[in-house]
Amino acid sequence: MSRRHLLLLIVGVTAVSFSAVLIRLADAPAFAVAFYRCAFASVILVPIGLLRHRGEYRRMTRVQWRLALLSGAVLAAHFATWISSLSFTTVAAAAVLVQAQPVFVAMLGRFVGEVPTKRALVGLGIALAGAAVISSGGFAGGDRAVLGDLLALAGAVFAAAYVLLGRSLRQELSLVTYTSIVYTTAAAVLALVMVVSGTAFFGYRAEAWLLFGLMTAGPQFLGHTVFNYLLGHVRASVVAISLLAEPVGATVLAFVILHETPPVSTLIGGAIVLAGVYLAIAAEAARIPDVLAQPVE
Repeated sequence: MSRRHLLLLIVGVTAVSFSAVLIRLADAPAFAVAFYRCAFASVILVPIGLLRHRGEYRRMTRVQWRLALLSGAVLAAHFATWISSLSFTTVAAAAVLVQAQPVFVAMLGRFVGEVPTKRALVGLGIALAGAAVISSGGFAGGDRAVLGDLLALAGAVFAAAYVLLGRSLRQELSLVTYTSIVYTTAAAVLALVMVVSGTAFFGYRAEAWLLFGLMTAGPQFLGHTVFNYLLGHVRASVVAISLLAEPVGATVLAFVILHETPPVSTLIGGAIVLAGVYLAIAAEAARIPDVLAQPVE
């Protein structure tokens, strides 16, 4: 793995770590948060795509269109479930459970020809053990917390599918073309969900609109879009496993900004998670050369 790719992984993980805190601060319906996060990104990316990549849209096959649209729908489901989970459980619990996605990536990765090495699986096991240690101090919240935990876990399943779909398509499509289709599709699906659920599109505080913008600039562009770029250069398992560091960042930020005091188990578990993440990424990087795929700019 090149230093550039490693730096981008760090930037992406840091950006998505702010997601839960920004969502809590916005204090808006989960579907609205998810919709505007994707819609604002689409407003920026679609014009760029039409100006610079119009020919690529035309050259896309029916299969590519179907997979891209499916990826957008899956992303919408991920946001809808995970953002909703933050209304019922703690930031630490939601951030940890959604990062169970590498388990599902490993389970589903065989369908796209990606099987983690034994060392990577050991690292994954260590990281998940650390995640379990973190969660042991954050699940004491009754039925509401259980619902939140289940929603976060559903978000992990959808996130795994999203990562694998992106890994496949980013070998063939440029970053702007892929993300413009995916984010626009996700926004359209979430808009329909808002209409059906009766969620308001307007009437939110000025601070909420500012936070919607920050979510787009930070977790969406510096987070998801950076990861989508990396999916064109490194294995899906590397991206998915590196995201296990997000609960650590999210928990620290929740403590500093929201004054959610993490238990000792969170601090211990965080160290274990980072150790597992390092081991897994090192194993995958040693196995796959830096020229895994030709960049698609």
